[in-house]
Amino acid sequence: MTPVRVVLADDQPLVRSGLRVLMADHPDLEVVGEAATGAEAVRLAGELAPDVVVMDIRMPGMDGIEATRRITADGGTTRVLVLTTFDEDDHVHGALRAGASGFVVKDMALDDILAAVRVVAAGDALIAPGVTRRLIADFVRQPAATRATAPSPQPVEGITEREREVLTLVGLGRSNAEIAQDLVISVATAKSHVSRLFTKLGARDRVQLVITAYELGLVVPPR
Repeated sequence: MTPVRVVLADDQPLVRSGLRVLMADHPDLEVVGEAATGAEAVRLAGELAPDVVVMDIRMPGMDGIEATRRITADGGTTRVLVLTTFDEDDHVHGALRAGASGFVVKDMALDDILAAVRVVAAGDALIAPGVTRRLIADFVRQPAATRATAPSPQPVEGITEREREVLTLVGLGRSNAEIAQDLVISVATAKSHVSRLFTKLGARDRVQLVITAYELGLVVPPR
């Protein structure tokens, strides 16, 4: 099996070292480069074409948001998994817009971070448990002065009623297996519906589907 090729981008050598040592024990993961700045991460992504860049947000010079934007803008296959902490919501919102495919919190168990790398490398998207609803809700919520109430669900042209139901469940953070259980369909059918939503809505990954579900009012942000 070809290992997932990873670049670690973090200005803290201890963080990079810890992840590198941990990944060395997993033959399906291979660290092919390390960067201490956003500019270095962009350069390595271009030179090495890794499967995943594990990207810190706060780095000297070019930050992780701009680095993510540049890496994902070239249309390549490299995906970005952002490292964050609970006090960095505003930065994470920027990374969502920049094209990040996932978010993990630095105090998560290391095995969970490795699992996130695999999920993102496989083409899916992931946001750390406990962060999902708060992040997306804050991200799509307009200022109180311009929106006093949650939006009413909006029609979505070009998608079926079943796809609308699936989009709503994706917005709630459901996995394909959970969607299948909720709608009493097979996992393969649920996956097929999600794939069609990617195409019809022009979404790059599951994170963008979640954002769309909130923006359309299919999922109401918690208060």
